[in-house]
Amino acid sequence: MPEVLTAPLVVAFPFTRSLGPVQSAFLTGLRERTVLGVTAGDGRVVVPPTEYDPVTAEEIRDLVEVGTSGTVTTWAWNPSPRRGQPLQTPFAWVLVRLDGADTALLHALDAPGPGAVHTGMRVTIRWAAERTGAITDIACFEPLEPSADAENITRSPGSQPQPQPHRGEFADPVTGITTPARLDYTYSPGAAQSRYIQALSDRRTIGERCPSCRKVYVPPRGACPTCGVATDTQVEVGPRGTVTTFCIVNIKAKNLDIEVPYVYAHIALDGADLALHARIGGIPYDQVRMGLRVEPVWSEGGLPHSPKGMGGAPIPDHYRPTGEPDADYDSYKELI
Repeated sequence: MPEVLTAPLVVAFPFTRSLGPVQSAFLTGLRERTVLGVTAGDGRVVVPPTEYDPVTAEEIRDLVEVGTSGTVTTWAWNPSPRRGQPLQTPFAWVLVRLDGADTALLHALDAPGPGAVHTGMRVTIRWAAERTGAITDIACFEPLEPSADAENITRSPGSQPQPQPHRGEFADPVTGITTPARLDYTYSPGAAQSRYIQALSDRRTIGERCPSCRKVYVPPRGACPTCGVATDTQVEVGPRGTVTTFCIVNIKAKNLDIEVPYVYAHIALDGADLALHARIGGIPYDQVRMGLRVEPVWSEGGLPHSPKGMGGAPIPDHYRPTGEPDADYDSYKELI
């Protein structure tokens, strides 16, 4: 049994969205050290504010200002902060019901240890030194004096400051935000695809045959998606194949050194019953066609982040025309 490969992978992209009047007022308010909520149809004050009533789904726009201190309703200790989290030292994730609000806001609480955190404790906002109109304008929460703890986390009428109506009008309002999204994880392709990747180091492409329907799957999946049985027989396919369908890419991808336009295609390797996808090179983009016969052009550099055990193994960088006559449509129509 070959070693099952693993590789660290990162998925990252900037998420950009525009803001409606409610979210715009909320985030602009944070920039100005003001926390706004919205009044729902049943009279509850929702913080953070939503644009639609969480019960009736009716649109709501009645903004109110709430306090910058509140009560912890529940919490969880985070002993090992990760990159991008509010604090780089151990902290507590807390749900805080701000004074005047009926719902809780999730954020970080800077505390010396889990023993210093408890439900019902009173906390206040620590504002970021530089504020731009984002939830991170609240750097974190910090404890108030222990004597300030709430005796009961259920707000009684008149026991705390009441929310005040607010027009939600600020100079230079925030109308859109860009939030970086990132996911770090370790990927393991499993035994079947590990065999496939390791075979590439010898410039071979292998698939696996279903013992029931006899189809050969490339890349192999470890089981037949049609029959649901294990595929444990390796079959070498290709290296040549046929373009079954394709698309022309006109938008340049960040950090990808390929000039547009270029073609990405589904390629049915000879002997395979499932098309894989790859870039087509060595031919003008407007001459790529269904039925075009192609062969791999191998890259000696390997993958930018090679899986464990791969090193600098060659991989098919792209496919180019073989010069053979185009394949007959009937020979690949079932693989489109």
